[in-house]
Amino acid sequence: MNLEISTPTNELSQRLSATPRGARLARRLTATQLATWGYPHDSDASHTAQLLVAELAANAVTHGRVPGRDFELKLTLLPEKDTLRIEVSDTRGDRELRFLDGGSEDEHGRGLVVVFVLSARWGVARRTVGKTVWAELPLTSRRRPCPRRPVPEG
Repeated sequence: MNLEISTPTNELSQRLSATPRGARLARRLTATQLATWGYPHDSDASHTAQLLVAELAANAVTHGRVPGRDFELKLTLLPEKDTLRIEVSDTRGDRELRFLDGGSEDEHGRGLVVVFVLSARWGVARRTVGKTVWAELPLTSRRRPCPRRPVPEG
């Protein structure tokens, strides 16, 4: 796993295996990075960001997977707008996104509806190889510094 954090530390970029495990890791990495930026694991902002990443990563793994190729998660903190930009890129560009795919009784096919409802803006950008699906989430909850280690009581 190659972790690339740009300077300044308002951006994180991570390539992950296009597997269910990679999608779970993307969600966990999002929670950890948001905590580092001052949005605790139990905050609304963190929960919403994790849900958006889970949906986008699941789509990349399920519909955008090309055998032997990873997907990429990119998180960018935009402090001037108090916004988190989430980008998930995959290497399959030949499929169109389906906004609602399935009937009312189906258990799958509503991921982009969730993204639409929870994000302030979202979209798709074509790449030379594949596509990037992105979403922007306003971070309206109060920030708290993330402690580097537990503070002993007493």
